[in-house]
Order: sequence, then C-alpha cells, then structure tokens
Amino acid sequence: MEPEINNKTATVASYIDGSVRFAQVTAVATGWMLDFMFVSLCRRFKEGKFDEFNEALLTLQAISQTPSLKGDLHDEKTMICAFLARVMHGKQLDVLFEEDDDVMPLMSAAKIWSNLEHTVADESLFTTITILLLVQSVAVCLEKGKLSSASSVLKWLDNNNEFPQKVRVKLSTIVTRRETYHPFLMSFSFSRLLETIQTYLDAYLEKNPSDYLLKAAEMMVQSQNIEGLEDVVTQDSSLSEEANKSTEGRKTKRKLLSTKITDAWKPDTCKKAFVSLRRISKNELSQMTSRKSTDTSKITKTRKPPQKWTSQLDKYLKDGVKHHGQGKWSRILLDYDFEGRTGTMLKDRWRVLMKADKVG
Repeated sequence: MEPEINNKTATVASYIDGSVRFAQVTAVATGWMLDFMFVSLCRRFKEGKFDEFNEALLTLQAISQTPSLKGDLHDEKTMICAFLARVMHGKQLDVLFEEDDDVMPLMSAAKIWSNLEHTVADESLFTTITILLLVQSVAVCLEKGKLSSASSVLKWLDNNNEFPQKVRVKLSTIVTRRETYHPFLMSFSFSRLLETIQTYLDAYLEKNPSDYLLKAAEMMVQSQNIEGLEDVVTQDSSLSEEANKSTEGRKTKRKLLSTKITDAWKPDTCKKAFVSLRRISKNELSQMTSRKSTDTSKITKTRKPPQKWTSQLDKYLKDGVKHHGQGKWSRILLDYDFEGRTGTMLKDRWRVLMKADKVG
C-alpha cells in the first residue's frame, strides 16, 4: 500500500521550489539580520557599552560578508558601522583600522565620514561632526602627551584639502603652543562628538527604519507573555476546583511569565567603499604586508594580552572613576589607553585597590 501524500506539504514544497528560489529567501532573511545588528550596534554606541559594541560588530561583520547580501543601502549601513567602530576606539591611539599605522582611529573615521555626506540631511550637522573629528584627532594626542602624533595628524590634514582650512590653522597653533586644554578643544570635546553622532543616527534611523526583525520579535514576546498569563489563570481556576473537592495532595502553580515588555530598542535614535570593520594589530599589519593575499574572513584578536597593572594604569583608573563615577567602566575605557583591558577587568582592579585601601 502506497503511503498517503500530504497535499499541504506538497503544496508548500512546490511553492518554495517553483515560485520563490531559496537564494532569494536567504538574501531577504540575511538583510533582516544585518538590519537587526545595525540597530543593535547603534544602541550599544548610544549606551557607551564598549565590550557589547565589539561583540555586535564582529557579528555584523560576519553577516555583511554573506555573498547573497547585496544592495546600496546595506553597503551604506556597513559603512556607518565602520565609522562608529573608529569613533568608539577613538582614544586608543595604538589601535589600527588601516594598513598605514600613522592613521589613528579618529583620522580613519574622518575619512569614512567624508564618504557619508549623502546620508546627512542637515548640512550643518555634517560640518559640525567633521570639525569635531578633526579637533579630537589632535586633542586626544595632546591629552596623552603624544606631541609627535599630534604633529602627524596636522601633516595628514595638510594632505587632505577637503577638510576646512581654518580648522587646520587653528589646530596647528594649538599644537605648536602645546595647549592641551585650549578653549577651542574644550568646545569641541569628545563627549560632544558622541552626542552629535547620536543625533545623526536618530535622523538616519527615522528615515531608514531597520526594525522589521525587532518588531516581529517584540510581537512574539508579547504573544508568549499573554499566553503564559492565560495559562496561569486557567490553572488557578482548576486548582480552586480541586481544592474544593479535596484538601489532600499538593499542586504546583506554574510560574507567571513576566508581563513587563522592554522597549523594542528604539534608539533615540553611500557610496560603495571597501572598509575594514575590525581593528588591525601591528603584528597582523606586518603579516599583511608580507603576504600576497590575506584571508579576510577570519576574525582575529587585535589587541595585545593585558600585562601587569602599572602605577600609571592605576592612576588612569582612579582619574576615570573620579571623573565619571564608579561603575562607568565603558566611559572610562574611552578616556584612557588601558592596553586592551575590558570593563570587567577595570571593575576587578578597582575592587583590588579598594581592598588595599589605595583609593582616595
């Protein structure tokens, strides 16, 4: 006897094989995943969560390399993520994003930003962020006592005529006089840079919604919570009836699912180009120049393993806590070079200092 044919299954298989190619479905689904990671990355940037930002960046990088993912909008979002990555690492002068080890993170960010002008509706906003990037490229070097690096930034600016001439002249004077806390630098601070970029992201996400997958997930969570609540109500009724019939035996009440739904990540919130999302270490850079080809699909660690805590690093940590407050490890990481350490490592070291009564 021949097995019965499931007409419904056959119809579905015919629909998938005939009407829509699996490659097309894959491309759409991958696009949704990239959008999800894009919004997630914008959220981490807004919150200043350094470690979570890097984790999301690696995931987005892997998705962006999918062959089926095509389209100018996806390329544009990938470019924006590359820009955000450089800004997040802006105060870490030893972190490389390009083969030229003289190009520090904020300098690289400025180069990418010039290619994102078409994504900014407000021309004044584009100009403001450009100036902030240039000013902070110099300011960060002066803060860390890297006068030679500040001079390198000025030389780099001289070779890039698209940047405002007045800003270059002003910065040159500041570097010559070594005025680390010049009012001009203070008015175009790093915190202002982050806030202004967030304003840009708000406007971009409003114009280019990337929340389809998020909304679908929110509906699913809401549905699950409602179903969980209904199950509990039904079970409570049956338990009451059983209790009236007999007081013997024990009944276990199903745990009520939380009815509190978190916000579906609504951050208050190009031109085609090939830009590395990830950081490049000096060791990796030397390998790149010695090889004819490099496997870009491999994601490698780009920071040196943390060494012993020094008195200088302890001072950075104390200054950071004094300025931002205890627990603001991600913000503190942006202000100083902790040689590859994470926010968790800063927290652990702070506990050690407190126990040793070396805080105060």
